Amino acid sequence: MNNGNDQTVTLGMGCFWSPDALFGQLAGITRTRVGFAGGTTENPTYRQLGDHSETVEMDFDSSIVSLEAILHVFWSNHNPVNINDYKGRQYRSLVLYRDPSQLDIIRKVMANSEEQGKGTPDTEVAPFKGFYPAEDRHQKYYLKRYPDAIDKLSTLFPTEEALTNATLAARLNGLAKGYTNRDRIINEIRTWLISGKEQEEIIRLIRGIKW
Repeated sequence: MNNGNDQTVTLGMGCFWSPDALFGQLAGITRTRVGFAGGTTENPTYRQLGDHSETVEMDFDSSIVSLEAILHVFWSNHNPVNINDYKGRQYRSLVLYRDPSQLDIIRKVMANSEEQGKGTPDTEVAPFKGFYPAEDRHQKYYLKRYPDAIDKLSTLFPTEEALTNATLAARLNGLAKGYTNRDRIINEIRTWLISGKEQEEIIRLIRGIKW
C-alpha cells in the first residue's frame, strides 16, 4: 500500500489516545503511533515528558486523504485554547510539518478559517524535529481493551511493533473507540491492493472478534 503519495505529519491535540483512534479510522491513513514531540528533552517518557507534548504521528496516502482534510478533522475535534482544562506543554494544540509544501497547506487552511470568521486557531505550528514513541501500553489504547481482538490479531501481527504499525489495527482502534463501524472497514479492505484471498482472510478474522 506504499506509493509516491506517502506523507507523514505529527499533531498534538491533548491526550493522544483518542486522536490515535480518530485519525486511525480514516481511509488513506496507513499508520498511526502515539508519542512525544515538540520539545527538546531527550528520551522523554509518559511520566517524564520534559517540554514535549503528547502527539499522534500518522503516515497517509495523499491521493486518498489530503493534508487539508486531516487538518479539518484536527481543528474540528479539539479546542486549541482549552485542552482538557490543562495549562502546560503536555497537552498543546500543535502541528509539526515535514516540508515547505506542508507548511503552505497549513497556512492556507488557517487563513481560510479566519476568512470564514472562525478566527485563526491558537495552534503552534513548527518544523518537525523528532518523535519519541510512547510506551507500548499507549499504542492502540482502545483496541487493547478488547483481549479477544488482540488475541486474534496476534496471528497477523505477532509483535507490539507490528500491531502498532498496522493499518488494520489503526482501523480497529477507531472501531473500538466508536469512530467507525465494521461494515465500513470491511468495504475498505476490499479496495486494498492485496489478493482477494488475503482480503477475505482478514475480513473473516474481523467478523470473528468478540467486542
